[in-house]
Amino acid sequence: MRRLAFWGAAATIVYGYVLFPLLILVRARLRPRPPAAADIEPDVTIIVPAYNEAATIGAKLDNLAALDYPAQAVEILVASDGSTDATAAIVRRRARPGLRLLDLPRGGKAATLEAAVSAARGDIVVMTDANSMFAPGALRALVRPFADPEVGGVAGNQVYLRGGVTEATAAGERGYWDFDRLLKRAESAAGNVIGTTGAIYAIRRELFRPLRPDVSDDFYTSLAVIDQGRRLVFVEEAVASEPVMATRALEFRRKVRVMTRGLRCVVAMPQLLDPRRTGFYALQLASHKIVMRLMAVPLAVLAGASLSLLGQGWIYRFTATGQAACYALAAAGLALARRPLGRRPFLAFPAYFVLVNAAALRATWDVVRGRRIDRWEPPRTRQVAAHLHPLPAAGAERKPAVARAGDPGSTAEATETAEVEEASA
Repeated sequence: MRRLAFWGAAATIVYGYVLFPLLILVRARLRPRPPAAADIEPDVTIIVPAYNEAATIGAKLDNLAALDYPAQAVEILVASDGSTDATAAIVRRRARPGLRLLDLPRGGKAATLEAAVSAARGDIVVMTDANSMFAPGALRALVRPFADPEVGGVAGNQVYLRGGVTEATAAGERGYWDFDRLLKRAESAAGNVIGTTGAIYAIRRELFRPLRPDVSDDFYTSLAVIDQGRRLVFVEEAVASEPVMATRALEFRRKVRVMTRGLRCVVAMPQLLDPRRTGFYALQLASHKIVMRLMAVPLAVLAGASLSLLGQGWIYRFTATGQAACYALAAAGLALARRPLGRRPFLAFPAYFVLVNAAALRATWDVVRGRRIDRWEPPRTRQVAAHLHPLPAAGAERKPAVARAGDPGSTAEATETAEVEEASA
């Protein structure tokens, strides 16, 4: 029984971390199906949901104003979810054509996004976070795959900023996204990516579905695109940058929230796990969002089984020793998180590995016991906000000044006659 548990756990771990990624990469080589992208300029609405984002919204608006895309084809819609700070005031002060404010009562992110999509005028809706800064060509790159009528959604490329973050887990986070980006390229080349990131993604407006308050909005919207028979592809050139969470505690809470809400998305759309309906995507979804989310279980089983079998072969001793070394490095990485040594890859990656699996286990338990995470409060900190600067672009000298956190008076008005359009839901 102990041997069966050992080899079953080992097989699950090897499949999740080795065989499944290899399958994705090989499939992209053997069955390429890239979307028919082209240089198009459809009408776009960029939606920025915001709750108490006074520290970042000014820089965000400057950043969006500098995008390389025809201004007359872009609508920027800031949806304030009952913000109690100067968020709405800052948007009003930056009044200009194409900028609209939805100053909504507090209703949660799901209700905020639904109101914003209902008010959107563009054929393509782009979702983005208030602290995510677009590269100048990001929007143009993001819409190119929509030239293919089979494409219903496009995932952009989230890049984490370097520098200024003291936690070792930040290095692990960036390393994880580097690997995830490799898989997204391969998935997109042969079919569909699993989902999008809230930092930057786009969908055809008619494909948006009403959201449940207990799900991850970006992942649920991604699944809705697949459920309606359209493709979801990845564009690496559509770059949005943002800082990693400044502390291990913030990062852990964020991951638990995202994973819990992500698992609830799968529960809400179980039909996508049927290969007769979604083909290879069913295997992708099950592998990435179920097997990988539950990986802490086979890891624990492997550790216990290998220790109980130490005297029955070198493979068990090797496995026990390897796991002990990995977890010792992770412990050191977590303990030294605020020191330069803790940010070295040989400590940062094991620390991040343990953090992710602990968060996944907590998220799974939350789903099993029916705990919902409905409340939306972005975990901004002074350290995170300090990283938010719009990326440079031609004509940047004509942009309004960047607002200081909590100081709406520091924003510059665009013109004396322009007015921000306001709507409510």
